[in-house]
Amino acid sequence: MRLALGISYRGQAYQGWQSQPGGDTVQDQLERALSTFADRPLATVCAGRTDAGVHAFNQVVHLDSPVARTPFSWVRGTNRYLPHDIAVQWCQPVPERFHARFDARGRRYRYLLLESPVRPALEHGSAGWVFRTLDR
Repeated sequence: MRLALGISYRGQAYQGWQSQPGGDTVQDQLERALSTFADRPLATVCAGRTDAGVHAFNQVVHLDSPVARTPFSWVRGTNRYLPHDIAVQWCQPVPERFHARFDARGRRYRYLLLESPVRPALEHGSAGWVFRTLDR
């Protein structure tokens, strides 16, 4: 059974999406959680990669699993094993020919830049910061 998942995460703690030696990526975390929930190794394919420290909202991945569960069970069960800064948002069965990367219809990127004389506190990790004096 092929499943598509929407994944959201804060990327500050990770070395990007794609699996790397050391296991400190979002893909590594997700595959560990999925494999624990399914009680067997599972691999994912992503629509696109992110760099270290980059966040994502509804990044699409697919996986093939011999384990049959309801979509909501995949969401809740996988999230049980994920760290607080990564979450599966949705799951749906897709045709075997579906491919997260090649069937993607588009991607959107948003960059947030804060102009301020002081570094951000609440926006830390979510916005870039450019120093600007108050007297322009």
